[in-house]
Amino acid sequence: MNRKEIYQLKELFAAVQMQKVFADGKTFPDCTAKFSLDEIEEKYLRQKKEPGFDLSKFVYANFELPVSPQSDYHSKEEDVVDHINNLWNVLTRKADTASNGSSSLIALPQPYIVPGGRFGEIYYWDSYFTMLGLQASGNLEMIQNMVDNFSYLIDHIGYIPNGNRTYFLGRSQPAFYSLMIKLLAEEKGKEILIKYLPQLEKEYAFWMKGSNNITGETKASHHIVAMEEPAVLNRYWDENDTARPESYSEDVELAHNVVNKAALYRDIRTAAESGWDFSCRWFKNVKDFSSIHTTDILPVDLNCLIVHLEETLAEAYELCGNFLLSNEMTSFAFERKVAIQKYCWNESRQFYFDYDFVAGQQKTLFTLAAAFPLFFKIASQEQAIAVAATLEKLFLQPGGLTTTLEVTGQQWDAPNGWAPLQWIAIKGLENYGMHTLAKEIAVRWIALNKKVYERTGKLMEKYNVYNTGLDAGGGEYPSQDGFGWTNGVLLKLISIYEQ
Repeated sequence: MNRKEIYQLKELFAAVQMQKVFADGKTFPDCTAKFSLDEIEEKYLRQKKEPGFDLSKFVYANFELPVSPQSDYHSKEEDVVDHINNLWNVLTRKADTASNGSSSLIALPQPYIVPGGRFGEIYYWDSYFTMLGLQASGNLEMIQNMVDNFSYLIDHIGYIPNGNRTYFLGRSQPAFYSLMIKLLAEEKGKEILIKYLPQLEKEYAFWMKGSNNITGETKASHHIVAMEEPAVLNRYWDENDTARPESYSEDVELAHNVVNKAALYRDIRTAAESGWDFSCRWFKNVKDFSSIHTTDILPVDLNCLIVHLEETLAEAYELCGNFLLSNEMTSFAFERKVAIQKYCWNESRQFYFDYDFVAGQQKTLFTLAAAFPLFFKIASQEQAIAVAATLEKLFLQPGGLTTTLEVTGQQWDAPNGWAPLQWIAIKGLENYGMHTLAKEIAVRWIALNKKVYERTGKLMEKYNVYNTGLDAGGGEYPSQDGFGWTNGVLLKLISIYEQ
């Protein structure tokens, strides 16, 4: 990946993004160059000085715009289940042909499902929830294809990037690969764990990179943070500390009055790795985006995901007869569970919170990430009952569960609800026998999805769970429709709760 990229054109790239030649900052880095980038850059530096130079015309003359996303995602005549099953074809992308270096797309060898709207490439954690729907549809071939694509990325890049675009290199997304492998194993048998063991090991190595760098004064390295022995916990982290190419103008404008711009950019990028981009969960001051400090935070959900990865590795090693490594991974998972309870459980509030390891204290914000210890069966029965009581009292709204309790204008805060977190909470409650509350959340979420579909003919990226008659809003871009993980979770929930 050493080729030159559109976002490395420096002066030209900054001009296009800051002058907003395109309404969406993602458009320009997704373009394909008609000529070599060196040639385009040389032309720009020469022509920009000429009288009457038109930047927009220059861009259109030298770049091909990305293929317009499929806009006809809706058909109100269909039943919503039929609609989703028809959408799989609409959202399918064929195996990519290798790029000649003129596009930011990282070519994948197998077909895959994209989320939809402005998101015309594969996304890491989205894809697990899309796979739930593919499983409900009986489309095992596509699940296999997507697992193979992610395995390809692990083998060729060393990890699964945020999405298959070169400008996403440097960060991943929530670690759902081991859940994808277990999902495939449900359908094809436990031999799948052995088949993908090399990739599971590489995924774990990525998240544990820096373990050997932690000595004395160095408490944190990459994704790793050393707590009191023997606890090692994970944080989100991006290798880069520059403005995101796909949201360049937004990042530059936010950093305008900030002294340490590099630290701000890294914290913004790191929040993008979390998938919760953006939420006041990552802010010191819930109303101030520039107070973002994601790299200081040990997220409860990420560490639960790493427990699952460790447990999956332990199971795979046992199947291979390597009991030494199996026991080692089981020990690591146990130590991490103890650390999650120590640093993230709040006894007085009876809820799970993220931990600020720099400040040496828990964050105080209530978030739906607290459902992850239930989903992964890390909570005790008493803790699960307590978390459920808070979810029902504070988070449950007419359309399902809100993501946080704060209204900030960020899309991962109130009043918005998101399909993946509904699934995590519902399944987590079911794990502890709280079937009535789980079903109530599912019924409300299904009803909201159907109501919006009947009104608009669309399935949306996110939903307003407080007022089911209003659309979701907030964030850096308009709400998108399509939509991969909404379709997947809705289909899975309907298959469970409407049979």
